[in-house]
Amino acid sequence: MTVPADEIRKKVRLWAALADDDLRVAQHTLDIADQCPYRLVAYHAQQCVEKYLKAYLVFSSVDFPFTHNITRLLELCAASSDWAEDITDAEELTPFAIAARYPGEDEPVTRSEAQRAIEVTEHVRRTVRAALIAQDISLWPT
Repeated sequence: MTVPADEIRKKVRLWAALADDDLRVAQHTLDIADQCPYRLVAYHAQQCVEKYLKAYLVFSSVDFPFTHNITRLLELCAASSDWAEDITDAEELTPFAIAARYPGEDEPVTRSEAQRAIEVTEHVRRTVRAALIAQDISLWPT
């Protein structure tokens, strides 16, 4: 069964909107002056990347597994894109999907790691959005 193009575009926009919410949470949380939960900054940055990659996969009609593994999602994106190799630094965010939610699973996240996570995420966001916009997917905000 073929999914109508309008339905695909709607799903892509929903994935992107959820991803943008995660990035906003990460950015604003980093502004907390006292006892900032850096692990949550990194977690929401990872979630933004994951959702943008999944948005692209939805657009490309690629089934993807239930996974938080950025490397696996990038592999799937690479099959139908020429930009995936430009954002492989996003792979370093994968551990934050688990470490933030389960105590004792990893070392505490530092401020510099949280800042780096946001920088990587912003790069991924720009890259994937540009790819989607080039395919006439209207996304908001810019």
